Amino acid sequence: MSDDPEQEYFADGMVEEIITALSRFRSLFVIARNSTFTYKGKSVDIKHVGRELGVRYGLEGSVRRSGNKVRISGQLIEAATGTHIWADRFEGELADVFGLQDQVTTSVVGLIAPRLEQAEFERTRYKPTEKLDSYDFYLRGAAALHHRSRSSVHEAYEFFKKAIERDPDYAAAHAMVAWTWMARQAVYGIPLEADARAEAIRHARLAARLADEDPFVLATAGHVLTYLGHEYERGVAMVEQAVALNPNLAIAWYSRGFVCLMCDEAERAIESFERMVRLSPLDPLRISAWNGSSHAFFRLARYEEGCTAAMKSMQFDANAHSLATFAINAVRAGRKEEANKAIGRLLKLQPGFRTSQVSEAFPVRWPERQAEIAAALRDAGLPD
Repeated sequence: MSDDPEQEYFADGMVEEIITALSRFRSLFVIARNSTFTYKGKSVDIKHVGRELGVRYGLEGSVRRSGNKVRISGQLIEAATGTHIWADRFEGELADVFGLQDQVTTSVVGLIAPRLEQAEFERTRYKPTEKLDSYDFYLRGAAALHHRSRSSVHEAYEFFKKAIERDPDYAAAHAMVAWTWMARQAVYGIPLEADARAEAIRHARLAARLADEDPFVLATAGHVLTYLGHEYERGVAMVEQAVALNPNLAIAWYSRGFVCLMCDEAERAIESFERMVRLSPLDPLRISAWNGSSHAFFRLARYEEGCTAAMKSMQFDANAHSLATFAINAVRAGRKEEANKAIGRLLKLQPGFRTSQVSEAFPVRWPERQAEIAAALRDAGLPD
């Protein structure tokens, strides 16, 4: 939409960057540049485009130059109905063309990927059960996990198992079966029974074998193998590969954050969690990311920052992990009364939670780190 035809290369480059970034999401079917560019400069009916290309959603936008400023707008539309799912605009200096391209690409991809996922959840919700295929069961499982309740985690597990029944080689479903077991232990502070742990590790390893460079599978399976399997080196390799394959995938940075945390790389953990929240600012997982950051601040003896991060997490979900993490930071910050109250709330939620469980609840790699956490929990009032 610029008056300067020489700026056309900027719009073309932007489109190509966004297409490339979206194509890294293995769960999305993304039409290639050569096909989408046939619509360039034309007034098109999105419903017609959807039918012609065989897609459910269309992303369209414009680039406008005004002096040294560039304004970019974009909108995501459901092809069948014409419903607008998302819209936003970005502005920047023309002098930093490629920096602006990177900024817009990251923002667009980070914002629309969750919207697409939510739209798919809604689509599957109204589909009759007898017509569900493996992918539909997977989506229902993912939707259930967003509720973060004990019953929804179990419901998600059942959906993911059904997805595997219909497609035994569904790598993401195997990864999420493992993830649901990890969630039960991580959120509720109750160590898994041996058979449950073994099932989680088995599915995570199978997911890793089937991953075929899928960054989502690599990240989630690597996270589980680190947390439940204590396979630290393997977990690091998997999450690093995931963020390299798709640097716009929020959950990959989330898992990298926790793997770094468990491997005693606190600063890298904080950087990873911050990147995750920037990419997906409304993601339910940001609650756990704040909690992970709180743990990292504890490791760095930045206790007041740790309290702040834990409190952000507790505002949404005061569970065993967030309460314990607040307590260890608070007691070391000299806020013992607040730490004691947090432990009291924790014991009301999980009466059986004990300091002796620290190696399972907080499986950091080195015993001396576990001892530091256990000592802080003990000083905050948690029984042995």
